[in-house]
Amino acid sequence: MTNLKKHLKQLPEYILIAYTIFYWLSAGIIVNPIAIVLIGILTLQIIFQNRITGILIPTIIIFVCFYMLLALISEVKEFPTFSSDAQQLLFIGLLFFILTMIISVVMLVKYASMEKRKTR
Repeated sequence: MTNLKKHLKQLPEYILIAYTIFYWLSAGIIVNPIAIVLIGILTLQIIFQNRITGILIPTIIIFVCFYMLLALISEVKEFPTFSSDAQQLLFIGLLFFILTMIISVVMLVKYASMEKRKTR
């Protein structure tokens, strides 16, 4: 049961890895250095549970999601009419980026509330 609890506490990292794999597959690039680095960093975060990187990673992801939300709004405004394609782009984009930000906030709160490990 404690093993399940441990994995549930790391759920934000697992979900962010899944999002990164989705991004990698949808980008259509076989060797995607951004995805490879992000998956590596998140995997190392799962293994080592470093508080500093646990705060830094979701903060960067939140800022990138805000930027991408602005890009999404700009892209939707380029449609001449608010057609079904524009609605689909807006709905899927908002869903993806808002869920990513929520998961990042959960991860940020988890590591921000983590006690500093005492060194001897």
